[in-house]
Amino acid sequence: MIQIEHLYKRYHHHKVRDWVLKDINLTIPHGVSVGVLGRNGAGKSTLLRLIAGMDTAERGSIRRDARVSWPMGLAGGFQGALSGRQNVKFVARVHGGGRDVGAIIDKVQEFAELGPAFDDPIRTYSSGMRARLNFGLSLAFDFDVYLSDEATSVGDRVFKAKATRAFKDRVNRASLVMVSHSEGILRELCQAGIYLKHGEAFWFDDIRDAIRSYHQDSDSKAKAKATGGPGNGPRHDGEPQAPRYPSPAPTPGIDTMSLDTLKALLGKRRQQLERIQKRLDALEMGRENADELVDPRVRQELIARLHLAKQRLHEVRRAVQTKKRATPASGKDDSGKDSRKESEKGFEKKER
Repeated sequence: MIQIEHLYKRYHHHKVRDWVLKDINLTIPHGVSVGVLGRNGAGKSTLLRLIAGMDTAERGSIRRDARVSWPMGLAGGFQGALSGRQNVKFVARVHGGGRDVGAIIDKVQEFAELGPAFDDPIRTYSSGMRARLNFGLSLAFDFDVYLSDEATSVGDRVFKAKATRAFKDRVNRASLVMVSHSEGILRELCQAGIYLKHGEAFWFDDIRDAIRSYHQDSDSKAKAKATGGPGNGPRHDGEPQAPRYPSPAPTPGIDTMSLDTLKALLGKRRQQLERIQKRLDALEMGRENADELVDPRVRQELIARLHLAKQRLHEVRRAVQTKKRATPASGKDDSGKDSRKESEKGFEKKER
């Protein structure tokens, strides 16, 4: 069991002193896996670091009646001058509990799939490589509670599937406290949920209720912004105000482009519009059962990009129509030559 009482946390760097977490009171029961939700900057990673004992609270207490892992998915905690093998060896001696250090090293090396880089200094690793090493190292030990900070999003598709299988195996023997933007993973691996909002923590006995609450807040904020809510200008006479989008700059040289060039550009503009529309449609259709938690800012950005793409498409359409009207009237093509005379000369040659 993990007991959190009256926990407060804030950072004092860059003159920022707002509370990241304030008066958090939670009890995570033994054997219950918990998903942690919240918008970016809500304090999810901070909460995991505090539970792991890697950070200190401003005030309050955390009592752990279980062996708790460090947060998997975080790339920190390694000595950069040492190789991956040497870092694993050091941790194995500290946490191994008398187990064979060599066996632990082999297990981590096999799972992390770093190849020859396993013997290179950690400072040469990418953040993804460090996270994979961290993940494999955590799974090499038997903890009662595993902390995961986006650990299943590390690596390619094959490694992600491997990480998910490893978590499923651990759920049968231990519990998880997991931060993830994947609803599918949270629903599959977690029973309860913690929703962090404005520095406060809300406990849900059912992870589905936590996800539903997150969606409701996200949708209401997006709706308020679209109807002239805070940060989108004042409303007049109680009527909702449509969001304002900037007009795109004119396409350079569009007035001097040939008809063929304009037609090619028109095709590209249509493709751009279709791609954005498909992304927005997929977002709207799959929000209830989507595999990803939907950030309302992503939706607003897509809507703005769609509006911009439509304007650019209309601009090229107008240019094509103008060019088509001008060509028959002058009898000249886009190179300035008289197209009718050229065609007549070609016909005379064929007659000869």
